[in-house]
Amino acid sequence: MRQLLRRHLGKLMAGAAIAVTGTAVMVGITLPGTAGADDSGRGKVAAAEAGGSREAGGSGPTDAPLPGVVADAPREGERGVGGDPLTDGELKRAERLALPSAARQNGQNAVGGRGPQHLATNLAEPLPSEADGTATPRRAEVRFYDYRTDELITRTVNLDTGSVERTGTRRGIQPSPHQEELREALGLILKSPLGADLKSDYKDATGRTLADPDQLWFNGDVYRTYRETNVPEQLSRCGEHRCVRLVAKIRDGAWIEIRNLIVDLSARNVVRVG
Repeated sequence: MRQLLRRHLGKLMAGAAIAVTGTAVMVGITLPGTAGADDSGRGKVAAAEAGGSREAGGSGPTDAPLPGVVADAPREGERGVGGDPLTDGELKRAERLALPSAARQNGQNAVGGRGPQHLATNLAEPLPSEADGTATPRRAEVRFYDYRTDELITRTVNLDTGSVERTGTRRGIQPSPHQEELREALGLILKSPLGADLKSDYKDATGRTLADPDQLWFNGDVYRTYRETNVPEQLSRCGEHRCVRLVAKIRDGAWIEIRNLIVDLSARNVVRVG
């Protein structure tokens, strides 16, 4: 055990020591207790009986709280209203309108398949002429990244008319990566000789062989060369190319240091920094 601890010194890190740009912080929420509120509806009956006994002069304490009842979430409609977030149906329709089947034959995604890589779909801001909010159509802004040309594609879709109103194409713009891109990047690390230490640390910590990205929890962000002091020549095109840096941890376990491995998804290679 002492040898294992010495081996991992500097490699397995406490989760609190790592901060990743764009990583969400999950906050636990405690729901009201469900005692007495079983599926049979007995909880509501008990509450009514308790209230009735007080009104009738019963012996129950008059200031005792009624059992908590958790209401079901309202059913989501097919279409949102005003500034409501896009519904699941609108998200699917927006992506389908922004990238019809014919367009999927062009471009390339992160794994080398046909069609550009979907990054994000968000509710679009109203036009200046629609500032009063009267009859403002629902629009979605859909972003893709084409690995064939290293271009960011943004399409604004009018969900009321089903038409693409605007299309923009830019190079050298690198928004935060999609989880599918990060998974592919981790897969490239596992296939690279530079992933040997990651596999070894996982084996030492769990006794199992690491062969698939889904065996780890992982996250990451774009590798931005202007924030670095020493950029290897192999990464000099990052910014034009799609490059990412990851963090990873054993599920329900320790962090494993891989921040010194940068993945150029456009060139599909892994480079060690530092």
